[in-house]
Amino acid sequence: MNVLIIEDEKPAARRLQRMLASLDIEVTTMLHSVEESLNWFHNNKHPDLIFLDIQLSDGLSFEIFEEIPVKSAIIFTTAYDEYALKAFKLNSIDYLLKPIDEDELKVAVDKFKEQQPKQSDLKVNIEDIRKLLINPIDRKYKKRFTIKIGQHLKIIHTDTIECFFSENKATYMSTNENRNYLIDNSLEYWQEQLDPEQFFRVNRTFIVHINAIKDIVSYTNSRLQLKLHSYKDAEIIVSRERVKDFKNWIA
Repeated sequence: MNVLIIEDEKPAARRLQRMLASLDIEVTTMLHSVEESLNWFHNNKHPDLIFLDIQLSDGLSFEIFEEIPVKSAIIFTTAYDEYALKAFKLNSIDYLLKPIDEDELKVAVDKFKEQQPKQSDLKVNIEDIRKLLINPIDRKYKKRFTIKIGQHLKIIHTDTIECFFSENKATYMSTNENRNYLIDNSLEYWQEQLDPEQFFRVNRTFIVHINAIKDIVSYTNSRLQLKLHSYKDAEIIVSRERVKDFKNWIA
């Protein structure tokens, strides 16, 4: 079996590779962006099975298949919440909710072995899911957090949060009161829970709130540096591959 992983978070890709190895499935290739995937598909035979993350660092993975016809079965890996997952299931596309569970992975692989999806069905499913993700009518985003401080609980509304950031394998949020709070889960998880009109993932370390941006400064290598109203603990640089999307976001 020829298996490909397309996943922009390299630790997540390596974990999935190890899990598949325990099922005696060898991953032949791992790709991490839309651009890299397009180059690879233009020059290589399509695999039997693709494990496909939906949101990559340089765009949605559906962009790959706008240019290149799908010739492989796909199992989606996603952090999107239940309404999207129901759509996957309804259209008979296998999916794995991050963090991937070993038993669910085995079920998905067994399903692929028993019956691969038809090419025509797959194209329709991808377009349906794209519409659902781009126009999430019923999507409910995180509005507030509850933080435990000693014996007290503090309610923090998202409109008072300037940024989320990762540091030393932990995740924090910083408020407009210049206070940092340790929170559960990764930036990848919170990226999917926050309103994309209000919050933007500028690089692998930071998610920023639109109202928190005080100044935007040109930086080296075609990047941008952000100055926030309160948070000043570290430089916030918009990565080069995210600059275009960032400019569209603030427009």
